[in-house]
Amino acid sequence: MMETVIGIVAGILTSISMVPQLIKVLKERDVENLSPVMVAVLLAGVSAWVVYGLLKEEWPIILSNAFSVLVNITLLVSYFLFRKSSVG
Repeated sequence: MMETVIGIVAGILTSISMVPQLIKVLKERDVENLSPVMVAVLLAGVSAWVVYGLLKEEWPIILSNAFSVLVNITLLVSYFLFRKSSVG
């Protein structure tokens, strides 16, 4: 029971960790200090966790990481939408 609670709390905390960054990016439309490589690597990692969760049929892993996938896809798309072009 305790390990389930710890797992759920850990999943929630890691899933919401990028939400403040996403809110800031969407509000300010500024991605100058956002690393697209970091977001892409994180996206690959949480996507792998979703697959792992599916294989193990572990809903806390699936749901928390699927939420992270959505947040990180939104961040990555925002990066490409809001970055300043280097036309000069």
